[in-house]
Amino acid sequence: MMKGEALKAKYDLKELELNSLLEITQAINNNLPEESLYKIYDFTIRANLNIKKLALFVLDDNWECKVNFGTDANFYKEKFDGVFLTFEKIQPITFDQSSVFSEFQIIVPIAHKDRKLAFVFISGYDEVNDEEVNTNFIQALSNIIIVAIENKKLARKQIEQEMIRRELEIAGNVQKFLFPKELPYTDTIKVSAFYQPHHSIGGDYYDFIKISDHRFLFCIADVSGKGIPAALLMSNFQASLRTLTRQTTLLQDIITELNYLVMSNAEGQHFITFFVAIYDTTLKRLKYVNSGHNPPIFIRNRHHVELLSEGSTVLGAFDELPFLKVGIIEDLDQFLFCSFTDGLTEIRNSEDVEFGDGEIQRVVAANADLDPEELNKSIIKAMEEFKAESGFKDDITIFTCRISSNNSN
Repeated sequence: MMKGEALKAKYDLKELELNSLLEITQAINNNLPEESLYKIYDFTIRANLNIKKLALFVLDDNWECKVNFGTDANFYKEKFDGVFLTFEKIQPITFDQSSVFSEFQIIVPIAHKDRKLAFVFISGYDEVNDEEVNTNFIQALSNIIIVAIENKKLARKQIEQEMIRRELEIAGNVQKFLFPKELPYTDTIKVSAFYQPHHSIGGDYYDFIKISDHRFLFCIADVSGKGIPAALLMSNFQASLRTLTRQTTLLQDIITELNYLVMSNAEGQHFITFFVAIYDTTLKRLKYVNSGHNPPIFIRNRHHVELLSEGSTVLGAFDELPFLKVGIIEDLDQFLFCSFTDGLTEIRNSEDVEFGDGEIQRVVAANADLDPEELNKSIIKAMEEFKAESGFKDDITIFTCRISSNNSN
């Protein structure tokens, strides 16, 4: 090639490179989707740079081939070898002939802020001398488009995170309506609750519902799973319970209908443990159903400790409950009732030992003379001392109720 022709070839190549940069930049400015940017990159490399073989691997959730042409192997289906991450600069590379990557002669790393984002594998300069091929330009062109795509990913993640934040905020506001605004705290009825969600929204629920002047319902529940679906299921559960109590006070009917609703709404993906009781101050009778929940601690006359376990299995696990029994306790002038969710019992200390039901029973029995609010504080104190620096992995709810006769404090 004559000197003048060589200069013209170099000039033409530089012009092609400049046009390539302008085309890529315009595509980025037009905010084209990632797929379109990869197609433009593919076309630009093929048309302007005389590269015969290329595979572009990009880091998404995993390393994936985004552009591939000229090769015998289909690199869209090939696995990226982690050994390539050790390459820091453009360099010739020799592969074992057993490797599919042996088709390539040069590796071009693409990095941004010391983070490897992509690798370009190239070979085949049939019509251009090696020294005339500007691999630095290939790296720059690849870097421009890969960083632009990375920025698109970051922007998309920010939008998704904002959407999640808004959903959590909405779900959190909805969840606030799960719990009663006020709990009675009189000489005859004292109710106190403690609730600590693991995240911004939780899946626990407790309630106190006045049915009539002499009857009231109280309950505690825990939904399996986490996040917005679990919280919304519990919100629906609360609304259904309050609707049902206006229609009937038969616990068999309430539990049967709630099981049907949970099964229909969750389709077997979630279930709910549930304890519900109705106390009649006139008849001095407590009726309850425990649907797979941690048995509440029940102390009558401030000395006789029982665990309330009669009932059914968890709600939402079966189309029809395999068994259902209503527990009945008669002649109740006064009693102490303490319930909790398994987020409390399953707390572990540094030695991986569970807090457990037994320890809660011990604390309640030792402090049975305290009012519900002070009793809850005693349980929380014991729990904090037990776990020390260890964290907690679930929502924690404690619901305590004390009923006193009219002539008793």
